[in-house]
Amino acid sequence: MIDKTVRTVAEALNGIPDGATVLMGGFAGTGEPRHLLAGLLEQGARDLTIVGIHAGMADDALGALVAAGRVRKAIVSWARSPNGPIPLEPLLREGRAELELVPQGTLAERIHAAGSGVPAFFTATSVGTPLAKGKEHREIDGRIYVLEKAIFADVALIEAWQADRWGNLTYRRAGRNLNAVMAPAAKLTIAQAQHLVELGTLDPDHIVTPGIYVQRVVHIPYGDPPL
Repeated sequence: MIDKTVRTVAEALNGIPDGATVLMGGFAGTGEPRHLLAGLLEQGARDLTIVGIHAGMADDALGALVAAGRVRKAIVSWARSPNGPIPLEPLLREGRAELELVPQGTLAERIHAAGSGVPAFFTATSVGTPLAKGKEHREIDGRIYVLEKAIFADVALIEAWQADRWGNLTYRRAGRNLNAVMAPAAKLTIAQAQHLVELGTLDPDHIVTPGIYVQRVVHIPYGDPPL
């Protein structure tokens, strides 16, 4: 019998090694696997490369992971905040961490490409900016494009709305964000789900991430968000 559910966050995160590249879904709390991120701090893996929309805030689980010195590199679209300094800034100034800024659409496509088995693609985004420095450029039909490489990851930490024991997942509204494209792009995908449902309950038309892309599911109920 296939059953990908695990009982605890610690069990879900077991075996993540030092030096892993970790995809982290969510943005500004929406669709964020906050319990998995907090658990990763307890789990102990170091020298991580984190990939996501932002690099963590002072008051969230990802920020705590960064502040603890456990992140070697961040590949993100946002590394500053209008609300004040973020934990990554002092690490960058001290040379204890690296930062790769990627436009948000390009970041999503680099992850999507990995899940689709595409090693790289050309895009016009970032051409003529410092973000394109050192990258291959090519003229196609009279326009210049820059080569972007796919981001293949060791682990994806994602948040789902519903899951069954086979690992089939649904998402709720904006909570889908990058979670859906991250699931196929990692060797090990771990989902925290707000609702665990019986096998066969999910409408096949509503399943966004098939269970073939998910290896572990942990049920973390924390209430329905407001409509």
